[in-house]
Amino acid sequence: MKRKGFKIAGIILLVIAAGTGFSFAVMLLWNALMPSIFGLGIIGFWQALGLLVLSRLLFGGHGHHGGRKFGGMRDKNGIREKWMSMTPEERKEFVEKRKENMCGGRFGRRRFFGNKDFDFDSTDFDKKDNE
Repeated sequence: MKRKGFKIAGIILLVIAAGTGFSFAVMLLWNALMPSIFGLGIIGFWQALGLLVLSRLLFGGHGHHGGRKFGGMRDKNGIREKWMSMTPEERKEFVEKRKENMCGGRFGRRRFFGNKDFDFDSTDFDKKDNE
């Protein structure tokens, strides 16, 4: 039981040390860069810590990485499941639609090169050499 208490205390101290270190790093970087680049004022330790917390809330998520425990889809692959349930005809149609939309669609190669196929014969190269 005592070991578990030491482990929890160690984790808490590690979190506090990491938070302090990151706050000092943010404070030093802010004070070194922002006033000279953007003309902003300098900040203190607590303002740097608040900035870290704010950025974590706005951009960093909340510690959940989408595992099964939290209702995420880490082990599920919806596209693969859909592909496996398709018949060969449906797969072929899907591939053709994807080619049309991704490679030969509005801004694809067919618009640039025309609607010709891209199967080159040896006669195509012979024509170039003879010209």
